[in-house]
Amino acid sequence: MEQTEMMERYELAMERIRAIKEETSVSAPFSAYFREMTDFIGEIEELVEDLGSGKWEEASLSELSKLNQRLYRDVTEACYGDSYANPAVAVRRLGEEYGQVLSFLYTEIRGMIVWAYEKRLWDITVTLELFIQVYNAFEEEKPEASRVRQMIYWHMSDYCDVMIPRRIREQLDPGLSFAGDLICGADLADVRYLYRFGEYITENEIEVSRFLAKMPEEQIEAIASTFTEGYRRGFENAGIDLRKKKTVNIRYSLGFERIVRAAAGQFEKMGLKSIIYREARHSINRRPQGNPGFGSTPPCRQFAFDHREDAALYLDKKLVERKLSVLRQAYEDCRELAFVHAGPAVMEIFGEHPFFPANCPEALHFTKQQQEWSVYYDSQAGQLVNEYIPGDERSFTIIAYPIPEIGRNFAEIFARTVEINTLDYHLYERIQQTIIDALDEGEAVEIKGAEGNRTDLTVQLWKLENQETETLFENCLADVNIPVGEVFTTPRLAGTNGILHVSQVYLNGLKYVDLELRFADGMIADCRCANFGTEEENRAYLRNNVLFNHETLPMGEFAVGTNTAAYVMARKYGIESRLPILIAEKTGPHFAVGDTCFSRSEEIDTFNPDGKRMIAKDNECSRLRKEDVSRAYFNCHTDITIPYNELDRIRVRRADGSFCPIVEKGRFVLPGTEPLNEPLDRFAVDKGSESR
Repeated sequence: MEQTEMMERYELAMERIRAIKEETSVSAPFSAYFREMTDFIGEIEELVEDLGSGKWEEASLSELSKLNQRLYRDVTEACYGDSYANPAVAVRRLGEEYGQVLSFLYTEIRGMIVWAYEKRLWDITVTLELFIQVYNAFEEEKPEASRVRQMIYWHMSDYCDVMIPRRIREQLDPGLSFAGDLICGADLADVRYLYRFGEYITENEIEVSRFLAKMPEEQIEAIASTFTEGYRRGFENAGIDLRKKKTVNIRYSLGFERIVRAAAGQFEKMGLKSIIYREARHSINRRPQGNPGFGSTPPCRQFAFDHREDAALYLDKKLVERKLSVLRQAYEDCRELAFVHAGPAVMEIFGEHPFFPANCPEALHFTKQQQEWSVYYDSQAGQLVNEYIPGDERSFTIIAYPIPEIGRNFAEIFARTVEINTLDYHLYERIQQTIIDALDEGEAVEIKGAEGNRTDLTVQLWKLENQETETLFENCLADVNIPVGEVFTTPRLAGTNGILHVSQVYLNGLKYVDLELRFADGMIADCRCANFGTEEENRAYLRNNVLFNHETLPMGEFAVGTNTAAYVMARKYGIESRLPILIAEKTGPHFAVGDTCFSRSEEIDTFNPDGKRMIAKDNECSRLRKEDVSRAYFNCHTDITIPYNELDRIRVRRADGSFCPIVEKGRFVLPGTEPLNEPLDRFAVDKGSESR
């Protein structure tokens, strides 16, 4: 009955849309906008009909490609500069008051593409009804912009009690299996299957799929096993009983379906059903700091950047409280599903062309008050997640592979990445334990940059009560965090002071030039970069994308990366700027701002392979969880790495004032760490041979 009623609403909405095409009641310049929108919606109506009839099931690759290009053409890099989806274009054509609002609406309407493929008629219909409501307001005379904003506000408020619960169920319910069914049922040797997801498809997705299709099944199973076994070991090492869990969330990028299918089969043998959901499309469910879920190479990364704070159009305290109320009820309704959920298994990609975002003043941006509401919502939402899926009862794993955009050496880099992901576990265990033994003798670690790197930091360590049974650093050995190659701790904030500087770095997909953070007692006291022409623009960029709208953040992690093989791979192929942080963090010392690595799981006892218990899990911020949990966590964790070639030294300072050097002039000098220099030496020899 509900489906019948929704179909009637959908057909009425489409009938009204078709009538709009013939009307002339909206004056310029808005008439051009609505005409373009109705043309796009007409394409969606046709798409819904064709998908329902099975028209595209036997279509050729060329036909599917043309359809895909047509649906996404206005948000490709080639067309974005002339699209209403671009806030700057919309404001220029429609004025500031209306341009921002109507560009937002355009972006929301674009979600209809994937909803059509998933046959989500409700999502399409309510968005159509919002569009019609806004259009009606522009008939005959121009409405007040505040009136249009109110329409969008009440749309979000009225329907968040459907959109948010649906999103939570997508993350927890294996019965919502659109992607899983496609991956397990499609002929993955025929790349036409990629177009059935409804996402934008590029040569990256097609070439990865073809590349993997040529691999023997045993090789695919081995690659997937590195991923799934890391996940299993994460539970084992944390002392969490995986047998109590029934679901795992696989996050990946399109093109890697052969590996995902194999991984799903391996998880099934562990007793876990795989949940695979896409990135959120409704604004109410999108987050400025990124959206988990499967996706593809974006048609235009500037488009996503410009719309990351679209919620500024409607976010207020009342709506935040309503969202939290709906979120709690959604988790309560999914309590049993949440209880048996094990956590995410993530396959990242790397190799995209570096993205240097342009500042778009016309885009929607949070006010200072909205930034505070956003931080409050994230904090409360994080607590809710932890209440229903406790951090000490879940785990994760994460791994990364290159895509063809990385260049002509893609196949070589892929093979080298597979090798790096499977380096000798036991060799690194021994070497990293040697480093930990030296670090455990210290009261602080001093890190100084070289070759123009201005880093000059003192990281304060916690005090060991019993060095025979306790340790300050975790020996990270490629279980949850693949590849192998780091030892890490939670620094003591008091006494952690100095400058962290990198000449160029990519964080969460965004480029930073001449990034500098100054720490005072472990908290960011000042930050700057040189991306834009004014200090004001640079500080806003950092506040939005590094501080995530917090006034400050603590240093949540200090680590010494030991994967010199990954460092050499990056230097050999010139892909330093394209490494994901997952690998880049292993190629030098790194420092995370935000939460600790043990966020919300501090009470779980963890032990290194030598049997020593890790005690440095808290800092002065996270300890506040026992008094006021809202002050303990920041819901972000961003790693910043200094590459070996910009490193002068890492040395441990003991309580008696003596020093123990770990790294000098970019090389490991601590006795017992010599094998880490071997990749560096081979690289130097190879470079010397090439230059002769």
